[in-house]
Amino acid sequence: MELKLSFPADSPPLAVIAAAKIAGVPISTDPTLTPGSTPIIHLDNGLKLRGNFVLLRHISRVANIPDLYQRDAIESSQIDEWLEYAPIFASGSQFEEACGYVDGYLLQHTFLVGHSLSIADIAVWSGLAGTGKRWESLRSSKKYQNLARWFNSILAEYGVLDEVTATYVGKKGSVKPTASKVKEQQGSNANLAKVNGDAADKEKESRKPTSEVDLPEAEVGKVRLRFAPEPSGYLHIGHSKAALLNQYFAERYQGEVIIRFDDTNPDKESNEFVDNLLKDIETLGIKYRTVTYTSDYFPQLMEMAEKLIREGKAYVDDTPREQMQKERMDGIESRCRNNSVEENLTLWKEMIAGSERGTMCCVRGKLDMQDPNKSVRDPVYYRCNQTPHHRIGAKYKVYPTYDFACPFVDAFEGITHALRSSEYHDRNDQYYWIQTDMGFRKVHIYEFSRLNLVYTLLSKRKLLWFVQNGLVEGWDDPRFPTVQGIVRRGLKIEALIQFILEQGASKNLNLMEWDKLWATNKKIIDPVCPRHTAVIEERRVLLTLSNGPDDPFVRIVPKHKKYAGAGEKATTYTKRIWIDYDDAVSISVNEEVTLMDWGNAIVKEIQKDQEGNVTHLSGILHLEGSVKTTKLKLTWLPESDELVKLSVVDFDYLITKKKLEEDENFVDVVNPCTRKETPALGDSNMRNLQRGDVLQLERKGYFRCDVPFLRPQKPIVLFAIPDGKQQPVLRFAVPDGKTK
Repeated sequence: MELKLSFPADSPPLAVIAAAKIAGVPISTDPTLTPGSTPIIHLDNGLKLRGNFVLLRHISRVANIPDLYQRDAIESSQIDEWLEYAPIFASGSQFEEACGYVDGYLLQHTFLVGHSLSIADIAVWSGLAGTGKRWESLRSSKKYQNLARWFNSILAEYGVLDEVTATYVGKKGSVKPTASKVKEQQGSNANLAKVNGDAADKEKESRKPTSEVDLPEAEVGKVRLRFAPEPSGYLHIGHSKAALLNQYFAERYQGEVIIRFDDTNPDKESNEFVDNLLKDIETLGIKYRTVTYTSDYFPQLMEMAEKLIREGKAYVDDTPREQMQKERMDGIESRCRNNSVEENLTLWKEMIAGSERGTMCCVRGKLDMQDPNKSVRDPVYYRCNQTPHHRIGAKYKVYPTYDFACPFVDAFEGITHALRSSEYHDRNDQYYWIQTDMGFRKVHIYEFSRLNLVYTLLSKRKLLWFVQNGLVEGWDDPRFPTVQGIVRRGLKIEALIQFILEQGASKNLNLMEWDKLWATNKKIIDPVCPRHTAVIEERRVLLTLSNGPDDPFVRIVPKHKKYAGAGEKATTYTKRIWIDYDDAVSISVNEEVTLMDWGNAIVKEIQKDQEGNVTHLSGILHLEGSVKTTKLKLTWLPESDELVKLSVVDFDYLITKKKLEEDENFVDVVNPCTRKETPALGDSNMRNLQRGDVLQLERKGYFRCDVPFLRPQKPIVLFAIPDGKQQPVLRFAVPDGKTK
């Protein structure tokens, strides 16, 4: 149904037109209202809707793209806030101030609200685009890099916006087309496309990200994708790439994603893994249409297996497994390959019953035993398994293999494109062959490169080994590459999403460093996380300031000097203060140093024990001294009973080799020391930390609170967050630090 949009020729509602184009809502435009009039949408029933925000919300409700506006209460309210803010870009005096505000906000966000496009993005984008050359000059500069990145990504994603800006944004930078120009655009789109097609294509290509690729034969509004993890472990960073790419293409083609649990191996699967996979998918912000299970289709899969047996496209084989594997490698046909249909059906019934004879058999597809691609050498379709299934109990004694179930369920659920990592490349021919034998249409396969990271194991079987052998705390251990593990380590999901989408759907295989991911994370947490102070407990040194305050006093200072939202903290100033031993040994007699957030002091005396270890410092405050002239800037804590105990934890990689070779046993390169705990003291404000809070210990780095303050004798546990710089791991270790 086409909507009719009326507006004044001198002030077209750019956001409304852009939203309709992006959302696939057909509109006809009538730029004949008198100047100053409110834009109107005319409905078929004679009713009229008036006002930019009303029209935007209406378009979002009839759009082909889900979640443009209708979200949960919080996100919908946030969208409303941005809609009210967007008109500020039309105010000349406040334009750059608004650019600065949104630029700062986008430092930590990919979209204005949530993890997908909304009408808030469209409204603010249109507000910027509507200023024409004023925004274009800033966009090409480096002044507002986050804002420009966001603006460019939306423009690259939705090419229809080129048409909107070309039509409605005047050459001098104001949104004032003439009525004749609008009519001309409506009447001659075909001619314009023919005359200017090549130039427009080249311009789009120049703006297109190098990582952006197309799905084969994809139609807007008809793409249906699936993310299909096996519930045999927690979601790890490699799975995250697959999940986020599915969502990326679904949004790009205005399609949908379903979550399907590939639960065909009861030996490895459990409801615990299902629950945690759904939790991780929610953490990633994946928007999906529904959740299904391969086990939902067990009856249909068994019918299909029997159908293929009857048609002579599959057979039952009782060849021992090792012999079968060798015959497949050597291209030798099984002695059972030419059994009669009747004999195969008899053995198939034995398999279904789980009889002793049946458990000796499997169902194999009759493909091509001479094909150079060994994946099509009669793959196994069904095996017996007596283990009860985590969802349906002991109902079945036979289970389909992934190779058989995947092409069936993909076709049965109407999947148009199956995204698979390139490690499955050799199985693509098998996938298509099996679908053809089943009589299904072709589901397009799109390959992307697997995400490989240095010093990292992504095999669930290998990760399970660490769990079962007690080398980690569990699947959410901060040394694990699982979503729960890296979040517990201190990674923000926004950083992970940005990191993965920057890789795009490339097919190039490469080994990634963790540094880039952690550097991205630092850019998100540094501008906002509160600052606190800690001193390593062991061998800490007392500095006595002879002219310091006889009576301690307290000042209220910001937790972050550049971000008021971090809050305030109370700092106590005393005559005797603690400093780190490493700082104490760096000081010379009569040296002037800076005590951070206080001022300068001059160290007059250094006391040492018989082994030459510094044990005490004496000095005087010299607050009139210049902090610019001192070499050492020291963090310190007051000598006070109010200090809190800390356990500062740093981690190393679980293996000692950057890349494991295929024939290499990972157990041989397991790192014997991957966790070190260092006792420390922290400022009293840290009593208010909550689990999951991210903070910076000044001059020591970034941390995530894993165990908050419970009682004075139990330490707060802080996990060190890498910042993307090459640095020695376990940097807080002390000679007697606890290791694991």
